[in-house]
Amino acid sequence: MSTKNQGCPFAVGTGGELHQQAKGPEDTLTTQQGAPVADDQNSLKAGARGPTLLEDQVMREKIFHFDHERIPERVVHARGVGAHGYFENYECLSELTGADIFQRAGEQTPVFVRFSTVLGNKGSADVPRDVRGFAVKFYTQQGNWDLVGNNIPVFFIQDAMKFPDLVHAAKQEPDRGFPQAQSAHDNFWDFVTLMPESMHMMMWAMSDRTIPRSLRFMEGFGVHSFRFVNKAGESKFVKFHWKPKLGLQSVVWNEALKLNGADPDFHRRDLWGAIQSGDFPEWELGVQIFDEAFAEQFEFDVLDPTKLIPEEQVPVKPIGKMVLNRTVQNFFAETEQVAFCTQNIVPGIDHSNDPLLQGRNFSYLDTQTKRLGGPNFTHIPINAPKCPMRHFQQDGHMAMHNPVGRANYEPNSWGDEGGPRENPETGFHSYPEQIQGEKQRVRSETFSDHYSQGRQFYISQTKTEQEHMADAFVFELSKVEREDIRVRMVAHLLNMDKDLAQTVATGLGIEKLPPAAKAAMPTREDLPASDKLSILKNGPDSFKGRRVGVLTTDGVDAKLFAGLKKAVEAEGASLVVVAPTIGGIKASDGTHIPADEKVDGGPSVLFDAVVLMPGAEKKDILAKHSPARDFVNDAFAHCKFIGYSKEAMPLFESTGLEDMLDGGCIPINSAKEATGFLKGCKQLRFWERQSAVDKL
Repeated sequence: MSTKNQGCPFAVGTGGELHQQAKGPEDTLTTQQGAPVADDQNSLKAGARGPTLLEDQVMREKIFHFDHERIPERVVHARGVGAHGYFENYECLSELTGADIFQRAGEQTPVFVRFSTVLGNKGSADVPRDVRGFAVKFYTQQGNWDLVGNNIPVFFIQDAMKFPDLVHAAKQEPDRGFPQAQSAHDNFWDFVTLMPESMHMMMWAMSDRTIPRSLRFMEGFGVHSFRFVNKAGESKFVKFHWKPKLGLQSVVWNEALKLNGADPDFHRRDLWGAIQSGDFPEWELGVQIFDEAFAEQFEFDVLDPTKLIPEEQVPVKPIGKMVLNRTVQNFFAETEQVAFCTQNIVPGIDHSNDPLLQGRNFSYLDTQTKRLGGPNFTHIPINAPKCPMRHFQQDGHMAMHNPVGRANYEPNSWGDEGGPRENPETGFHSYPEQIQGEKQRVRSETFSDHYSQGRQFYISQTKTEQEHMADAFVFELSKVEREDIRVRMVAHLLNMDKDLAQTVATGLGIEKLPPAAKAAMPTREDLPASDKLSILKNGPDSFKGRRVGVLTTDGVDAKLFAGLKKAVEAEGASLVVVAPTIGGIKASDGTHIPADEKVDGGPSVLFDAVVLMPGAEKKDILAKHSPARDFVNDAFAHCKFIGYSKEAMPLFESTGLEDMLDGGCIPINSAKEATGFLKGCKQLRFWERQSAVDKL
């Protein structure tokens, strides 16, 4: 079956993927050796749902070259921040897995975590609209286990063969070198609108998940289905989830734009400051466990990385917690040189046949070998296991240690001096899954539903979140120059939600809706909403870990300020003083209050809530100061809770907001009212205001 589009025609594969084929004047795609390529969409597998084969020279060459494109920074995930900590196991899981890390309740295992953006270069800002990497290296007693995930549970593509194309399309365009750290350009949207499998991920990407308020307030996911294998050789599938103890929170888009200007290191600074102050970030590690019977009857293929399993169907079981309690001593030596590889698993954990995971297992090792100069990157302290290493691997670039003694091979007959030997009892055993199938390049038909979970994600959001998603689609697509690409995306949206498609089309000035994109499988409308997919439905029940910015001047009521500070600290939040000068202010009782930020260097975008508390004699100063007016206007526009003393009214009047004060603007004229203000802040934003500030 084929379909026409701009350029050459497409054939549709068994998984609903599009194959753009040379059947006319187009050049034939070849390998670097000149061999014609028959299928550039699928890696070579043992059966449609079988593992990827090592002999696939086309896929290996393509990813090998992609892995070596950047020197020396990472091709993707270049912008990152890392921290040390520990993982504490809750209970013995020996019935599920033989992994040593999960055998003893209360045992702590050292970890190193690296958070990152995907698209930007090392010098880009922290808060673009982008997926965040969430990679954890566990230094277990049986070797390093790398859980290399993202803050979104699904991905753009189903087969690793397409990863170079995805990143090429998303990165800055090659002829002009821009835009970077953003997906709002023609190449990216051209690619994803020709890849229907991307549509579920695009709903996540245009949600608030991709503009997190803090790394401390976002989830992490292993993305793929893995396996737990116990000592008896019994196996079940497992999906990994990181749940932040402080709850979920994101910013709004206008706020993200201003954050990147006000503090391009916002997420780095936030993580560093929290750890240095002893407010250690924590996540619970949870697992979804399911067996072959569930996998067979589940609506979608559990090997498809563009799909998730709703928590209502398979609840997430907490099995431990991770605490980050130590910053790095040297950014380059640790955060830059840390090397994560999905192939790094330990006995008791195994891979599945997910074709994206299979390709990552090849790609990550190859990438790290190139980026860190050779095969000995495990000799770098941040990558070295904390358990003994004994092997016969030797030499190579930058070797720090080699086998000691005469024997550097096995088998050998040197007896006790012959070095390490294999151990069938404690050594790694792959799960003996039955594999049978023809050697072929093919996409499983079970991967061909591209829209149903995208629809489910959308209907699971609150009205506020749905409005944010529509705004994100309009913003990104408005940067796309070619109208046919914009129209093509609207055609895909029609398969997920007609109201969303109409809203986006109206925002783009598309007067007539196009026909819905041809779907390999019809969209299921019987999938129920899943509340766990919403940020706002899973908000925190406290204001702990957040920041309150207090805009103040000389003469501030000392008693009132002290009451506010006490209330903020009692909530587990931090109070930041924003003053006309960095030298601080003098309170009404003559005491000096140091300033943390100067007004024009401490805009309200840096804070989760704000308080306007000028001194009585200086109340008119802020009303005449443009940065102070911006402070108030932005806080109001971003739907933040605003506490204010009576002396703040001139500032409201100067901004024209005095007649617009709503339930999110809370008077604070006593210590008791300060406590009430903090209780309101637990909602994080006063979303009822959005319709008043976001209308044309």
